[in-house]
Amino acid sequence: MARKIVLGTVVILLAGLLLSGCANTSSRQKKGTAIGAGVGAGAGAALGQAIGRDTESTLIGAGVGAIVGSLAGYQIASYMDKQEEELRRALAEQKAASIQREQDILKATFSSEVFFDFDSAQLKPGGRRELERVAEVLNKYRKTTIVVEGHTDATGPAEYNRKLSKRRAETVEGALIELGIIPERIMSVGYGENFPISSDNARNRRVEITIRPIKQG
Repeated sequence: MARKIVLGTVVILLAGLLLSGCANTSSRQKKGTAIGAGVGAGAGAALGQAIGRDTESTLIGAGVGAIVGSLAGYQIASYMDKQEEELRRALAEQKAASIQREQDILKATFSSEVFFDFDSAQLKPGGRRELERVAEVLNKYRKTTIVVEGHTDATGPAEYNRKLSKRRAETVEGALIELGIIPERIMSVGYGENFPISSDNARNRRVEITIRPIKQG
């Protein structure tokens, strides 16, 4: 059932991108170009990756490497090692945040309470300070793409939770852009209650920031 919900959501989103691209130029043209450049020919690939939560360059846009640069294979591990070290140092005092590393992919996970009050998508002042620390590292290591994921627990209607998680992810994305992250590097997505990590509701209410290297070729 969860996969069907996500599938339907992604189909709607992709259809919206296609229609808006034909009808007018959005206020976020730069980002739309980066994310949507291949929607016509590559919609199937993007859809498959969205369902599988593989949000690498197909969804953000292969052209971003031309803007911020890319990494040769032998450079990637060292580049991500240094970024991980600095990110851990920046968030060392934040007990509600954690850093995970899987191969060359970094993920910073924050309890949603760090950023938002209950049932709100308005960023707390303390959450803004945490994002300032994150943005300082992300702006130093520019040869990466960034995906902000919003997640909720299963309390309440699923569609409401999805919309809330999306609004929260967009809020974090917008704050990072204000802090200097170029829009072509970043996108946001709301998964609602579809990907729980625990039987504990508090742990499932979270924001995840996934950082991937931009690889040459």
